Amino acid sequence: MVQVLDKSFEVFITRDEIQTEVESLATKINADFEGEDVVFIAVLNGSFMFASDLMKCITLESEISFVKMSSYEGTSTTGKVNELIGLNNNLEGKTVVIVEDIIDTGITIDKIMTLLSMEGAKEVKVCSLLYKPQAFKGTHKPDYIGFSIPNAFVVGYGLDYNEKGRNLDSIYQIKESKSEKSKMLNIVLFGPPGAGKGTQSERLKEKYDLVHISTGDVFRGLDPTSELAILAKSYADKGNLVPDDVTIQILEGEVSKYPDAHGVIYDGFPRTTAQAEALDTFLSSKGTSVTKMISLVVPEDELKSRLISRAEVSGRADDADPVIIQNRINTYKSTTAPVAEFYKGQDKLIEIDGVGSIDEITARIFNAIDSLER
Repeated sequence: MVQVLDKSFEVFITRDEIQTEVESLATKINADFEGEDVVFIAVLNGSFMFASDLMKCITLESEISFVKMSSYEGTSTTGKVNELIGLNNNLEGKTVVIVEDIIDTGITIDKIMTLLSMEGAKEVKVCSLLYKPQAFKGTHKPDYIGFSIPNAFVVGYGLDYNEKGRNLDSIYQIKESKSEKSKMLNIVLFGPPGAGKGTQSERLKEKYDLVHISTGDVFRGLDPTSELAILAKSYADKGNLVPDDVTIQILEGEVSKYPDAHGVIYDGFPRTTAQAEALDTFLSSKGTSVTKMISLVVPEDELKSRLISRAEVSGRADDADPVIIQNRINTYKSTTAPVAEFYKGQDKLIEIDGVGSIDEITARIFNAIDSLER
C-alpha cells in the first residue's frame, strides 16, 4: 500500500504485469504494420511512461511525437477551438498510432481523431494501456487495449492524483474498506439457453453500473490456438459443459480484473453446484458474496423457437441444430438446474417469469432487485 497526498492506494496492476502487457501490445503492433512507416503520437502528461516502454519494444521504422490537447476561446462564432500542441510531424500518407495511458469517456480521443483527420494520415489507430468500458461514451474505441478496468480511480505509471504519484512503477487503486465491498450487488443471472440472459444482463449492467461477466464471452475471447480454448470448444461444440476446474480458473481470473466494481452479473456461471460452492469461497476471500440468483423461467417450446430465430441472425451453429439445442436444454435440466436449489437453500433464489416482451421481463427483474435490502 502507498500513500499519495491524503489517500491510501493498494496495488492494482503490478510492474511485471504492466511490462508483460506492454510487450504483448508491441508485438501486435509490429506484426500489424510490418514494413510501414509509422508515427506514434503520445498524449501527455499521463502516457510518458507507457510510451517510453512501448517504444523500446517497437521494431518498426517509426517516429514519435509527444503532444498535448489545448482549448482556447476562438474569435469566431465557433466558440472553443481545440489544437494539438507539439505535433510537428508530416503525417501525409503515414500510419498513425495514438498512445494513451487511459481512455475513459473517449471524448479526448474523438477530438484528437478529428484533428488528425485533417493531416492526411493514411490511417489512425489508438493504443491505450487502460480502458474503462463502463465510462466510455465516444465513437473511437481503442484498437489496442492493455487492460480493461472498472470505472474507478487509479494512480501510478504516469497517472496522477492531483499531479502526484506519476512516478510509481505499478498502477494503484484507492483502498476500499470491507464494509464497502460487502455492499456489492453480485447477481447470478440464471436460465436455460434462449432465456434471454444476455439481453437482460446488458440492461442490468447499465442500470446498476455492474460488470457483466459471461462465460460464453470469456471462452470465445480466449486465444483460439491455446490448449485451454481448444479444450473448452470441444465441450461447447457438443452442447456439453466445460469441466468445473477449467471454468473456475478462468472466471476467477476474469473477476479479479475488476476489484473496484460496484458489483458483478454472473451470466452462465455457476452451472454446477461445485462451481457455486467455489464461487462462494472465492467471493468470501474478497470480502463479499452472491446477493441473489435471478432465474428466468421459460417453457421449453419457447426456448427452442427463440434459439432457432437467433441462429438466423447470429449464424451460431449451436443455435441452429435441433439435436444440439435439445442436448443443451437436457444438460441444463440435469446439471445446471440443481444450482437453483443450492441458492434456494441460502434464501437467495428469485424466479422471474421469462415470457413476454423484453421490456416487461426487464421491469420484473428491476422490481425484484430494487426491493432488496442491501
